[in-house]
Amino acid sequence: MGQAEQQQSFQGTFVYERNGSFSTHNIWHRVQDGKVRERLLQQDGSAQEVLRIDGHTQCVSGSLIPGLGNTDGTARALDPQKLKNWYDLAIIGKSRVAGRPAVIVALTPKDQHRYGFELHLDKETGLPLKSLLLNDKGQLLERFQFTRLNTAEPADSDLQASAECKAVVQDAGKAAVAKATWHSDWLPPGFELTNSAVRKDPETNVQVSSLMYDDGLARFSVFLEPLNGANVTDTRTQLGPTAAVSRRLTTPQGEMMVTVVGEIPIGTAERIALSMRSDATAIQ
Repeated sequence: MGQAEQQQSFQGTFVYERNGSFSTHNIWHRVQDGKVRERLLQQDGSAQEVLRIDGHTQCVSGSLIPGLGNTDGTARALDPQKLKNWYDLAIIGKSRVAGRPAVIVALTPKDQHRYGFELHLDKETGLPLKSLLLNDKGQLLERFQFTRLNTAEPADSDLQASAECKAVVQDAGKAAVAKATWHSDWLPPGFELTNSAVRKDPETNVQVSSLMYDDGLARFSVFLEPLNGANVTDTRTQLGPTAAVSRRLTTPQGEMMVTVVGEIPIGTAERIALSMRSDATAIQ
């Protein structure tokens, strides 16, 4: 299941639904000499295009739809051994998606801090043909579903970005080597820190710390920046599966704004935001 996208070339069309809005996308995905090259092109609305190599975004046109960006450079390989600590995994039936036989796998969370998934995996390749993200009431938050899938290798021309696709400047050089000096006093079980960095916002010259957490399936990010006297209010919003919570935090370094964004329940995001602490004051 986790290896299919790292090993299998394919091309096709999928629909993406969240918060009541649909979009249709073409995808070309080629695995060659251990490298994964992928191009996405939106078919309706404004022309949005993304080209990625090994999970790293090379160029983008238009504004990325939230959830489809996955621009952090880490392809999501699912590890059933790790997931079963936090989710109950069960094969619940068979289905047919995009004219292909599939096996339905349900991932039911063992606590209230993450959402459930229903995956329809292609019988032949293991590729996810359909993925449903469900809340604790079983309501649909997000749908990803192929309407056409061909496992033939895409041609070079299909993987060539158009002139409108603007190169993305890789942050690696600009990101300060310094790791973010923050931690959370409380995290939902199973979530681990996968990345942390400190970057300067080019417009405000303010240092923003970012931390990314992952349980092997769900992800969220935490951003911290000094308020420098700015008058801001606490906010909490939910857009489909994505929660965004901002809270003021009083620290020895002054007032900070902490923002938690991710596909986790809003109450969980709020608790994480209120649990952030500076390492400078951590008791060793």
